[in-house]
Amino acid sequence: MELGMIGLGRMGGNMAERLRRGGHTVVGYDRDPKISDVSSLEELVERLSPPRAVWVMVPAGAPTQETINRLGELLSPGDVVVDGGNSHYVDDQKHGEQLAAKNIGFVDCGVSGGVWGLQNGYALMVGGDEDNVKRLMPIFETLKPEGEFGFVHSGRVGAGHFVKMVHNGIEYAMMQAFGEGYELIEAADIVTNVPETFRSWQEGTVIRSWLLDLMNRALADDPELERIRGYANDSGEGRWTVQAAVDHAVPLPAITASLFARFASRQDDSPAMKVVAALRNQFGGHAVESAKGADSPGADVAPPAT
Repeated sequence: MELGMIGLGRMGGNMAERLRRGGHTVVGYDRDPKISDVSSLEELVERLSPPRAVWVMVPAGAPTQETINRLGELLSPGDVVVDGGNSHYVDDQKHGEQLAAKNIGFVDCGVSGGVWGLQNGYALMVGGDEDNVKRLMPIFETLKPEGEFGFVHSGRVGAGHFVKMVHNGIEYAMMQAFGEGYELIEAADIVTNVPETFRSWQEGTVIRSWLLDLMNRALADDPELERIRGYANDSGEGRWTVQAAVDHAVPLPAITASLFARFASRQDDSPAMKVVAALRNQFGGHAVESAKGADSPGADVAPPAT
């Protein structure tokens, strides 16, 4: 097939390369002229033969909205747009309606595979009209891993990014469980070989997984994880997963806790724990530690007489 690819960063660039290796013609556009095949979206559209297929791989939110708006002006009836970024499924529904008003198809595609996707293939979760999905199957077949799995047409527009959102929420909880398990094992004096313990779990255990393999790679490179600060951002999809749980009245205690743990990782001195420490001091006379730079030691702080 012939495909326009908008956004040639780490994911988009590798996806374009995998497609070219699979025999497809890819015309890429990026704001960075050093990696772009064309100088503008107008030129990208001109280079493609109708009916066109254009894959959008830019950050969610305003950048995606601006790109959809521009493609709505440049493309023709019968063309189709794929949003392969990390858009919110609610935005997909708006974009689908926006383009449908101009008889332009829209497909949303959640993509998982990261930096390994070029070599191993990408897991693809797709939402959209059946005809549009069938038309794009040669692209999906090349991008996905070899074999039976790695692709699903999840449902109508928005379904692809919805299930990718939940996928990432599950990922949050799994990573948090590995992290908590690591911290407990490291804290136990009776365990003298923490990295080897996790390495032993790679075969024969029920928790063996790609995430465990990646954790062992990290431990092999830095056994004490001394070079890494305990700070974790969130991509936004974890938040959307928790919000969707509220919207659908579905309990997600593990995923929600893993999201909040990431928030906690960004606090050098938690305001909530300051309150907890102060209250323990007030009702029980428990010692508290001084804040950094404080003149007097916190252990000297005593509760008021009662």
